[in-house]
Amino acid sequence: MRVKADYEIIRGDTHGLADVSEFLGMLSRLHEHAVPELRTFFDPQSEITIARAPGRLDVMGGIADYSGSLVLELPIAEATLVALQKQDAPQLKLVSLSETDDRVLSFDMPLADFTRDGEPVEYDEARKYFKRDETRQWAAYVAGVFLVLMRELGVRFDRGAGVLISSRVPEGKGVSSSAALEVATMSAVAAAFNISIEPREIALLCQRVENLVVGAPCGVMDQMTAACGEADQLLALICQPAELLGTIQLPEDLAVWGIDSGVRHSIGGGDYGSVRAGTFMGYRIIAELAGLSVEQTSDRVAIEDTRWRGYLANLSPPEFEEHFAAKLPDRMSGEEFLSRYGGTVDPVTRVTPGRTYSVRAATAHAVYESFRVQQFADLLRRQHERPDHEEKIAMGRLMYESHASYSACGLGSSGTDLIVDSVRSAGADQGLFGAKITGGGSGGTVAVLGNQTAEKVLHEVANSYGKLTAYQPYIFRGSSPGSAAFGHLAVRLS
Repeated sequence: MRVKADYEIIRGDTHGLADVSEFLGMLSRLHEHAVPELRTFFDPQSEITIARAPGRLDVMGGIADYSGSLVLELPIAEATLVALQKQDAPQLKLVSLSETDDRVLSFDMPLADFTRDGEPVEYDEARKYFKRDETRQWAAYVAGVFLVLMRELGVRFDRGAGVLISSRVPEGKGVSSSAALEVATMSAVAAAFNISIEPREIALLCQRVENLVVGAPCGVMDQMTAACGEADQLLALICQPAELLGTIQLPEDLAVWGIDSGVRHSIGGGDYGSVRAGTFMGYRIIAELAGLSVEQTSDRVAIEDTRWRGYLANLSPPEFEEHFAAKLPDRMSGEEFLSRYGGTVDPVTRVTPGRTYSVRAATAHAVYESFRVQQFADLLRRQHERPDHEEKIAMGRLMYESHASYSACGLGSSGTDLIVDSVRSAGADQGLFGAKITGGGSGGTVAVLGNQTAEKVLHEVANSYGKLTAYQPYIFRGSSPGSAAFGHLAVRLS
Protein backbone atom coordinates (compact mmCIF):
# COMPACT_ATOMS: atom_id res chain seq x y z
CA MET A 1 0.00 0.00 0.00
CA ARG A 2 1.46 3.34 -1.02
CA VAL A 3 1.03 5.82 1.84
CA LYS A 4 3.27 8.72 0.81
CA ALA A 5 5.57 9.43 -2.05
CA ASP A 6 8.66 8.91 0.12
CA TYR A 7 7.94 5.61 1.92
CA GLU A 8 5.87 2.50 1.43
CA ILE A 9 4.33 0.31 4.12
CA ILE A 10 4.83 -3.28 2.99
CA ARG A 11 3.35 -5.00 6.05
CA GLY A 12 1.69 -3.88 9.24
CA ASP A 13 -0.51 -1.05 10.45
CA THR A 14 0.19 2.28 12.17
CA HIS A 15 -2.95 1.74 14.33
CA GLY A 16 -3.66 5.43 13.85
CA LEU A 17 -0.89 6.39 16.29
CA ALA A 18 0.43 9.88 15.61
CA ASP A 19 3.93 9.10 16.88
CA VAL A 20 4.25 6.25 14.37
CA SER A 21 3.24 8.46 11.45
CA GLU A 22 5.68 11.13 12.58
CA PHE A 23 8.44 8.54 12.94
CA LEU A 24 7.82 7.32 9.39
CA GLY A 25 7.96 10.88 8.15
CA MET A 26 11.27 11.42 9.96
CA LEU A 27 12.74 8.27 8.40
CA SER A 28 11.71 9.44 4.95
CA ARG A 29 13.62 12.68 5.54
CA LEU A 30 16.82 11.12 6.87
CA HIS A 31 18.55 11.89 3.57
CA GLU A 32 18.21 15.58 4.53
CA HIS A 33 19.59 15.18 8.07
CA ALA A 34 22.19 17.62 9.31
CA VAL A 35 24.46 14.74 10.37
CA PRO A 36 26.08 13.35 7.20
CA GLU A 37 26.33 9.71 8.34
CA LEU A 38 22.58 9.58 8.95
CA ARG A 39 21.75 10.54 5.39
CA THR A 40 22.84 7.10 4.20
CA PHE A 41 22.14 5.15 7.40
CA PHE A 42 19.44 3.04 5.70
CA ASP A 43 19.57 1.47 2.25
CA PRO A 44 16.40 2.62 0.41
CA GLN A 45 16.30 -0.68 -1.51
CA SER A 46 15.98 -2.86 1.60
CA GLU A 47 13.16 -3.38 4.10
CA ILE A 48 13.18 -1.58 7.43
CA THR A 49 11.45 -3.23 10.38
CA ILE A 50 9.75 -0.90 12.87
CA ALA A 51 8.61 -1.85 16.36
CA ARG A 52 7.07 0.25 19.13
CA ALA A 53 6.82 -0.17 22.91
CA PRO A 54 5.30 2.25 25.45
CA GLY A 55 6.49 3.31 28.86
CA ARG A 56 4.31 2.50 31.83
CA LEU A 57 2.63 4.18 34.77
CA ASP A 58 2.79 2.07 37.90
CA VAL A 59 -0.68 2.48 39.40
CA MET A 60 -0.26 -0.09 42.21
CA GLY A 61 2.37 -2.69 42.99
CA GLY A 62 5.69 -0.99 42.30
CA ILE A 63 8.70 -2.46 44.02
CA ALA A 64 6.65 -5.37 45.34
CA ASP A 65 7.07 -6.97 41.91
CA TYR A 66 10.35 -8.60 42.93
CA SER A 67 8.54 -10.11 45.93
CA GLY A 68 5.86 -11.76 43.78
CA SER A 69 3.05 -9.24 44.23
CA LEU A 70 0.12 -8.53 41.97
CA VAL A 71 0.85 -5.27 40.12
CA LEU A 72 -1.45 -3.00 38.10
CA GLU A 73 0.29 -1.16 35.28
CA LEU A 74 -0.94 1.25 32.61
CA PRO A 75 0.92 1.49 29.28
CA ILE A 76 1.28 5.22 28.64
CA ALA A 77 0.87 7.18 25.42
CA GLU A 78 4.59 7.95 25.24
CA ALA A 79 6.58 5.24 23.49
CA THR A 80 9.93 4.25 22.01
CA LEU A 81 10.16 3.46 18.29
CA VAL A 82 12.95 1.38 16.80
CA ALA A 83 13.78 1.05 13.10
CA LEU A 84 16.06 -1.85 12.17
CA GLN A 85 17.56 -2.84 8.84
CA LYS A 86 19.63 -5.97 8.35
CA GLN A 87 23.10 -5.40 6.91
CA ASP A 88 25.52 -7.81 5.29
CA ALA A 89 28.50 -6.76 7.41
CA PRO A 90 28.54 -8.38 10.90
CA GLN A 91 28.30 -4.97 12.56
CA LEU A 92 25.85 -3.35 14.93
CA LYS A 93 25.40 0.32 14.08
CA LEU A 94 23.27 2.06 16.69
CA VAL A 95 21.89 5.59 16.62
CA SER A 96 19.66 7.26 19.21
CA LEU A 97 17.85 10.44 18.18
CA SER A 98 16.77 12.83 20.92
CA GLU A 99 13.59 14.81 20.42
CA THR A 100 14.60 17.47 22.93
CA ASP A 101 17.89 18.75 21.52
CA ASP A 102 18.37 16.77 18.29
CA ARG A 103 21.39 14.94 19.66
CA VAL A 104 22.64 12.04 17.66
CA LEU A 105 24.42 9.36 19.63
CA SER A 106 26.05 6.75 17.46
CA PHE A 107 27.81 3.56 18.45
CA ASP A 108 29.45 1.00 16.18
CA MET A 109 30.46 -2.45 17.33
CA PRO A 110 31.07 -5.75 15.55
CA LEU A 111 28.89 -8.64 16.64
CA ALA A 112 32.22 -10.44 17.04
CA ASP A 113 32.69 -8.41 20.24
CA PHE A 114 29.97 -10.62 21.73
CA THR A 115 31.63 -13.91 20.83
CA ARG A 116 34.79 -15.75 21.74
CA ASP A 117 35.83 -18.95 20.01
CA GLY A 118 32.42 -18.95 18.34
CA GLU A 119 30.50 -18.77 21.65
CA PRO A 120 28.75 -15.77 23.21
CA VAL A 121 30.75 -13.97 25.89
CA GLU A 122 29.68 -14.12 29.53
CA TYR A 123 27.29 -11.46 30.81
CA ASP A 124 29.85 -10.13 33.28
CA GLU A 125 32.29 -9.45 30.47
CA ALA A 126 29.67 -7.64 28.38
CA ARG A 127 28.55 -5.56 31.37
CA LYS A 128 32.12 -4.46 32.07
CA TYR A 129 32.59 -3.66 28.37
CA PHE A 130 29.76 -1.12 28.38
CA LYS A 131 30.54 0.35 31.79
CA ARG A 132 34.15 1.15 30.86
CA ASP A 133 33.03 4.12 28.77
CA GLU A 134 30.14 6.39 29.84
CA THR A 135 29.45 7.40 26.24
CA ARG A 136 28.47 3.85 25.31
CA GLN A 137 26.58 2.74 28.42
CA TRP A 138 23.23 3.53 26.82
CA ALA A 139 24.04 1.03 24.05
CA ALA A 140 23.91 -1.88 26.53
CA TYR A 141 20.09 -1.73 26.46
CA VAL A 142 20.12 -2.28 22.68
CA ALA A 143 23.20 -4.38 21.96
CA GLY A 144 22.39 -6.45 25.05
CA VAL A 145 19.28 -7.73 23.24
CA PHE A 146 21.49 -9.48 20.69
CA LEU A 147 23.68 -11.05 23.38
CA VAL A 148 20.70 -12.31 25.41
CA LEU A 149 19.17 -13.90 22.31
CA MET A 150 22.51 -15.58 21.59
CA ARG A 151 22.98 -16.88 25.12
CA GLU A 152 19.40 -17.77 26.04
CA LEU A 153 17.92 -18.97 22.73
CA GLY A 154 21.05 -20.04 20.88
CA VAL A 155 20.46 -17.53 18.08
CA ARG A 156 23.45 -16.98 15.79
CA PHE A 157 23.55 -13.72 13.84
CA ASP A 158 25.41 -14.12 10.56
CA ARG A 159 24.41 -10.60 9.53
CA GLY A 160 24.55 -7.27 11.32
CA ALA A 161 22.01 -4.51 11.67
CA GLY A 162 21.58 -0.77 11.67
CA VAL A 163 19.30 0.28 14.53
CA LEU A 164 17.80 3.75 14.84
CA ILE A 165 15.94 4.72 18.02
CA SER A 166 13.57 7.59 18.71
CA SER A 167 11.89 7.78 22.11
CA ARG A 168 9.27 9.99 23.68
CA VAL A 169 9.46 8.12 26.99
CA PRO A 170 11.41 10.58 29.14
CA GLU A 171 14.37 9.22 31.08
CA GLY A 172 14.67 9.47 34.85
CA LYS A 173 10.96 10.05 35.47
CA GLY A 174 10.04 6.59 36.72
CA VAL A 175 7.95 5.57 33.69
CA SER A 176 10.38 2.90 32.48
CA SER A 177 12.13 4.33 29.47
CA SER A 178 14.62 1.44 29.70
CA ALA A 179 11.98 -1.29 29.37
CA ALA A 180 10.36 0.50 26.42
CA LEU A 181 13.75 0.62 24.69
CA GLU A 182 14.56 -3.04 25.40
CA VAL A 183 11.15 -4.35 24.34
CA ALA A 184 10.96 -2.24 21.17
CA THR A 185 14.47 -3.38 20.22
CA MET A 186 13.83 -7.06 20.86
CA SER A 187 10.51 -6.92 19.01
CA ALA A 188 12.25 -5.38 16.01
CA VAL A 189 15.11 -7.90 16.10
CA ALA A 190 12.70 -10.83 16.39
CA ALA A 191 10.60 -9.61 13.46
CA ALA A 192 13.56 -8.77 11.21
CA PHE A 193 15.47 -12.00 11.84
CA ASN A 194 12.37 -14.27 11.91
CA ILE A 195 12.82 -15.34 15.53
CA SER A 196 9.57 -16.59 17.03
CA ILE A 197 9.20 -15.31 20.60
CA GLU A 198 5.97 -15.02 22.60
CA PRO A 199 5.31 -11.60 24.19
CA ARG A 200 5.75 -12.92 27.74
CA GLU A 201 9.10 -14.44 26.82
CA ILE A 202 10.17 -11.18 25.18
CA ALA A 203 9.53 -9.44 28.49
CA LEU A 204 11.49 -12.02 30.49
CA LEU A 205 14.40 -11.88 28.06
CA CYS A 206 14.40 -8.08 28.22
CA GLN A 207 14.54 -8.27 32.01
CA ARG A 208 17.71 -10.31 31.59
CA VAL A 209 19.13 -7.58 29.36
CA GLU A 210 18.63 -5.05 32.12
CA ASN A 211 19.70 -7.31 34.99
CA LEU A 212 22.70 -9.00 33.40
CA VAL A 213 24.03 -6.73 30.65
CA VAL A 214 23.05 -3.27 31.92
CA GLY A 215 23.44 -4.32 35.55
CA ALA A 216 20.23 -2.76 36.93
CA PRO A 217 18.29 -4.92 39.44
CA CYS A 218 14.76 -4.36 38.09
CA GLY A 219 11.73 -6.61 38.47
CA VAL A 220 9.70 -7.73 35.47
CA MET A 221 6.57 -5.55 35.55
CA ASP A 222 8.04 -2.83 33.31
CA GLN A 223 8.99 -5.16 30.48
CA MET A 224 5.71 -7.08 30.76
CA THR A 225 3.70 -3.87 30.42
CA ALA A 226 5.77 -2.64 27.47
CA ALA A 227 5.30 -6.00 25.74
CA CYS A 228 1.83 -7.17 26.78
CA GLY A 229 -0.07 -4.01 27.75
CA GLU A 230 -3.30 -2.89 26.12
CA ALA A 231 -4.45 0.68 25.64
CA ASP A 232 -6.63 2.19 28.40
CA GLN A 233 -6.41 -0.96 30.49
CA LEU A 234 -4.45 -1.84 33.59
CA LEU A 235 -2.28 -4.90 33.09
CA ALA A 236 -2.86 -7.28 36.01
CA LEU A 237 0.28 -9.30 36.59
CA ILE A 238 1.32 -11.70 39.33
CA CYS A 239 5.11 -11.48 39.40
CA GLN A 240 5.75 -15.17 40.21
CA PRO A 241 7.63 -14.69 37.97
CA ALA A 242 5.31 -13.19 35.32
CA GLU A 243 1.80 -14.62 35.28
CA LEU A 244 -0.72 -12.53 33.33
CA LEU A 245 -4.18 -12.27 34.84
CA GLY A 246 -5.54 -10.25 31.95
CA THR A 247 -6.44 -6.59 32.10
CA ILE A 248 -8.83 -4.35 33.99
CA GLN A 249 -10.36 -1.63 31.86
CA LEU A 250 -10.60 1.76 33.50
CA PRO A 251 -14.26 2.68 34.10
CA GLU A 252 -15.46 5.51 31.87
CA ASP A 253 -15.78 7.95 34.78
CA LEU A 254 -12.28 7.32 36.20
CA ALA A 255 -8.88 8.46 34.97
CA VAL A 256 -5.27 7.86 35.94
CA TRP A 257 -2.62 10.51 35.36
CA GLY A 258 1.05 10.82 36.12
CA ILE A 259 2.66 14.03 37.43
CA ASP A 260 6.42 14.26 37.00
CA SER A 261 8.12 15.59 40.13
CA GLY A 262 11.29 16.61 38.31
CA VAL A 263 13.32 14.61 40.84
CA ARG A 264 15.40 12.25 38.75
CA HIS A 265 14.77 8.56 39.39
CA SER A 266 17.20 5.75 38.62
CA ILE A 267 16.46 2.03 38.91
CA GLY A 268 20.18 1.47 39.32
CA GLY A 269 20.34 3.92 42.21
CA GLY A 270 21.59 2.89 45.62
CA ASP A 271 18.28 3.49 47.43
CA TYR A 272 16.29 1.08 45.28
CA GLY A 273 19.07 -1.51 45.37
CA SER A 274 19.46 -1.30 49.15
CA VAL A 275 15.70 -1.60 49.77
CA ARG A 276 15.54 -4.58 47.44
CA ALA A 277 18.48 -6.17 49.25
CA GLY A 278 16.86 -5.43 52.62
CA THR A 279 13.67 -7.16 51.46
CA PHE A 280 15.52 -10.32 50.48
CA MET A 281 17.47 -10.16 53.76
CA GLY A 282 14.10 -10.18 55.53
CA TYR A 283 12.94 -13.18 53.52
CA ARG A 284 16.15 -15.05 54.40
CA ILE A 285 15.63 -14.36 58.12
CA ILE A 286 11.94 -15.37 57.93
CA ALA A 287 12.96 -18.63 56.25
CA GLU A 288 15.14 -19.47 59.24
CA LEU A 289 12.47 -18.42 61.74
CA ALA A 290 9.94 -20.59 59.90
CA GLY A 291 12.26 -23.60 59.83
CA LEU A 292 12.51 -23.76 56.05
CA SER A 293 15.32 -25.77 54.52
CA VAL A 294 18.23 -23.51 53.53
CA GLU A 295 21.09 -24.65 51.35
CA GLN A 296 24.15 -22.47 51.02
CA THR A 297 27.02 -22.63 48.56
CA SER A 298 29.99 -20.31 48.36
CA ASP A 299 28.06 -17.54 46.60
CA ARG A 300 24.39 -18.47 46.64
CA VAL A 301 21.58 -19.32 49.05
CA ALA A 302 18.67 -21.58 48.08
CA ILE A 303 15.52 -21.90 50.19
CA GLU A 304 13.12 -24.82 49.88
CA ASP A 305 9.87 -22.94 50.38
CA THR A 306 6.61 -24.79 49.78
CA ARG A 307 4.66 -22.53 52.16
CA TRP A 308 5.01 -19.25 50.27
CA ARG A 309 6.49 -20.64 47.03
CA GLY A 310 9.53 -18.41 47.39
CA TYR A 311 7.63 -15.10 47.41
CA LEU A 312 7.00 -12.76 50.33
CA ALA A 313 3.80 -11.63 48.60
CA ASN A 314 2.27 -15.02 49.53
CA LEU A 315 2.83 -14.38 53.23
CA SER A 316 -0.38 -12.91 54.65
CA PRO A 317 -0.26 -9.74 56.80
CA PRO A 318 -1.77 -11.49 59.86
CA GLU A 319 0.80 -14.31 59.67
CA PHE A 320 3.59 -11.78 59.20
CA GLU A 321 2.48 -9.75 62.21
CA GLU A 322 1.92 -12.74 64.46
CA HIS A 323 5.08 -14.70 63.76
CA PHE A 324 7.76 -12.57 62.16
CA ALA A 325 7.42 -8.77 62.26
CA ALA A 326 8.69 -8.28 65.81
CA LYS A 327 11.59 -10.69 65.26
CA LEU A 328 13.00 -8.88 62.23
CA PRO A 329 15.69 -6.30 62.92
CA ASP A 330 14.75 -2.73 62.11
CA ARG A 331 18.17 -2.30 60.50
CA MET A 332 21.11 -4.63 60.05
CA SER A 333 24.62 -4.20 58.76
CA GLY A 334 25.63 -6.20 55.73
CA GLU A 335 28.57 -7.59 57.67
CA GLU A 336 26.37 -8.97 60.46
CA PHE A 337 23.84 -10.40 58.01
CA LEU A 338 26.45 -12.18 55.91
CA SER A 339 28.12 -13.56 59.02
CA ARG A 340 24.86 -14.97 60.39
CA TYR A 341 22.90 -15.86 57.26
CA GLY A 342 25.42 -16.18 54.42
CA GLY A 343 23.45 -14.35 51.72
CA THR A 344 20.08 -14.04 49.99
CA VAL A 345 18.30 -15.81 47.15
CA ASP A 346 18.33 -12.69 44.96
CA PRO A 347 20.77 -13.13 42.06
CA VAL A 348 20.84 -9.49 40.97
CA THR A 349 21.66 -7.63 44.19
CA ARG A 350 24.51 -8.04 46.63
CA VAL A 351 24.59 -7.43 50.37
CA THR A 352 27.62 -5.21 51.00
CA PRO A 353 29.44 -5.64 54.33
CA GLY A 354 30.03 -1.92 54.77
CA ARG A 355 26.37 -0.90 54.41
CA THR A 356 23.44 -0.90 56.81
CA TYR A 357 20.07 -1.98 55.44
CA SER A 358 16.46 -1.32 56.40
CA VAL A 359 15.06 -4.81 56.87
CA ARG A 360 11.74 -4.68 58.72
CA ALA A 361 10.16 -1.82 56.74
CA ALA A 362 11.34 -3.22 53.39
CA THR A 363 10.00 -6.68 54.22
CA ALA A 364 6.72 -5.31 55.56
CA HIS A 365 6.22 -3.32 52.36
CA ALA A 366 6.43 -6.49 50.26
CA VAL A 367 3.82 -8.23 52.44
CA TYR A 368 1.35 -5.38 52.81
CA GLU A 369 1.64 -3.96 49.29
CA SER A 370 0.51 -7.27 47.81
CA PHE A 371 -2.55 -7.16 50.06
CA ARG A 372 -3.24 -3.52 49.10
CA VAL A 373 -3.04 -4.23 45.38
CA GLN A 374 -5.48 -7.13 45.68
CA GLN A 375 -7.95 -4.87 47.49
CA PHE A 376 -7.49 -2.09 44.91
CA ALA A 377 -8.09 -4.50 42.02
CA ASP A 378 -11.27 -5.85 43.63
CA LEU A 379 -12.62 -2.34 44.22
CA LEU A 380 -11.76 -1.28 40.66
CA ARG A 381 -13.56 -4.27 39.15
CA ARG A 382 -16.64 -3.45 41.22
CA GLN A 383 -16.72 0.06 39.75
CA HIS A 384 -17.75 -1.48 36.43
CA GLU A 385 -20.72 -3.17 38.07
CA ARG A 386 -21.78 -0.35 40.37
CA PRO A 387 -19.90 2.96 40.55
CA ASP A 388 -19.54 3.93 44.20
CA HIS A 389 -18.00 7.16 45.52
CA GLU A 390 -17.00 5.67 48.87
CA GLU A 391 -15.20 2.79 47.16
CA LYS A 392 -13.29 5.27 45.00
CA ILE A 393 -12.20 6.96 48.21
CA ALA A 394 -11.14 3.56 49.56
CA MET A 395 -9.02 2.98 46.43
CA GLY A 396 -7.39 6.34 46.98
CA ARG A 397 -6.70 5.48 50.60
CA LEU A 398 -4.82 2.36 49.48
CA MET A 399 -2.68 4.54 47.22
CA TYR A 400 -1.86 6.88 50.09
CA GLU A 401 -0.93 3.89 52.26
CA SER A 402 1.35 2.60 49.51
CA HIS A 403 3.03 6.00 49.26
CA ALA A 404 3.62 6.11 53.02
CA SER A 405 5.11 2.62 52.90
CA TYR A 406 7.57 3.71 50.20
CA SER A 407 8.67 6.54 52.48
CA ALA A 408 9.07 4.16 55.42
CA CYS A 409 11.45 2.11 53.25
CA GLY A 410 13.50 5.21 52.43
CA LEU A 411 12.23 5.57 48.85
CA GLY A 412 10.34 8.83 49.20
CA SER A 413 11.33 12.31 48.06
CA SER A 414 10.29 15.83 49.01
CA GLY A 415 8.99 16.49 45.50
CA THR A 416 6.74 13.46 45.28
CA ASP A 417 5.54 14.05 48.86
CA LEU A 418 4.52 17.58 47.90
CA ILE A 419 2.48 16.36 44.92
CA VAL A 420 0.78 13.64 46.96
CA ASP A 421 -0.04 16.12 49.74
CA SER A 422 -1.51 18.53 47.17
CA VAL A 423 -3.74 15.79 45.74
CA ARG A 424 -4.84 14.86 49.26
CA SER A 425 -5.64 18.52 50.01
CA ALA A 426 -7.73 18.83 46.85
CA GLY A 427 -9.53 15.70 47.96
CA ALA A 428 -12.39 13.53 46.82
CA ASP A 429 -14.84 16.45 46.90
CA GLN A 430 -12.97 17.87 43.91
CA GLY A 431 -12.71 14.49 42.22
CA LEU A 432 -9.16 13.43 43.19
CA PHE A 433 -9.14 10.23 45.24
CA GLY A 434 -5.53 9.17 45.73
CA ALA A 435 -1.90 9.44 44.70
CA LYS A 436 1.35 7.56 45.18
CA ILE A 437 4.96 7.53 44.13
CA THR A 438 5.59 5.02 41.35
CA GLY A 439 8.06 2.37 40.27
CA GLY A 440 11.40 2.37 42.06
CA GLY A 441 10.66 5.52 44.04
CA SER A 442 13.21 8.13 45.18
CA GLY A 443 11.68 10.71 42.87
CA GLY A 444 10.16 10.24 39.46
CA THR A 445 6.44 10.37 38.78
CA VAL A 446 3.35 10.33 41.00
CA ALA A 447 0.30 8.34 39.87
CA VAL A 448 -3.02 10.08 40.54
CA LEU A 449 -6.50 8.54 40.53
CA GLY A 450 -9.52 10.74 39.95
CA ASN A 451 -12.72 11.36 38.09
CA GLN A 452 -12.45 12.15 34.39
CA THR A 453 -13.99 15.52 35.20
CA ALA A 454 -11.15 16.43 37.59
CA GLU A 455 -8.63 17.33 34.85
CA LYS A 456 -8.82 21.03 35.76
CA VAL A 457 -8.12 20.29 39.41
CA LEU A 458 -5.18 18.10 38.41
CA HIS A 459 -3.73 21.01 36.42
CA GLU A 460 -4.13 23.23 39.46
CA VAL A 461 -2.12 20.72 41.50
CA ALA A 462 0.59 20.66 38.85
CA ASN A 463 0.68 24.46 38.52
CA SER A 464 0.86 24.89 42.29
CA TYR A 465 3.81 22.48 42.37
CA GLY A 466 5.46 24.48 39.60
CA LYS A 467 5.15 27.74 41.54
CA LEU A 468 6.55 26.19 44.72
CA THR A 469 9.48 24.41 43.07
CA ALA A 470 10.18 26.49 39.94
CA TYR A 471 9.75 23.25 37.98
CA GLN A 472 6.69 22.91 35.77
CA PRO A 473 5.82 19.19 35.82
CA TYR A 474 4.97 17.15 32.78
CA ILE A 475 1.57 15.43 33.00
CA PHE A 476 1.28 11.91 31.62
CA ARG A 477 -2.18 11.30 30.25
CA GLY A 478 -3.63 8.74 27.88
CA SER A 479 -2.53 5.26 26.95
CA SER A 480 -1.34 3.19 24.00
CA PRO A 481 -0.86 -0.49 23.08
CA GLY A 482 2.09 -2.64 24.09
CA SER A 483 4.47 -4.01 21.49
CA ALA A 484 2.54 -7.27 21.00
CA ALA A 485 -0.74 -5.48 20.26
CA PHE A 486 1.08 -3.08 17.92
CA GLY A 487 2.95 -5.79 16.02
CA HIS A 488 5.52 -4.43 13.60
CA LEU A 489 5.79 -2.53 10.36
CA ALA A 490 7.89 -3.40 7.34
CA VAL A 491 8.58 -0.32 5.23
CA ARG A 492 10.78 0.70 2.31
CA LEU A 493 12.05 4.20 1.73
CA SER A 494 11.86 5.76 -1.72
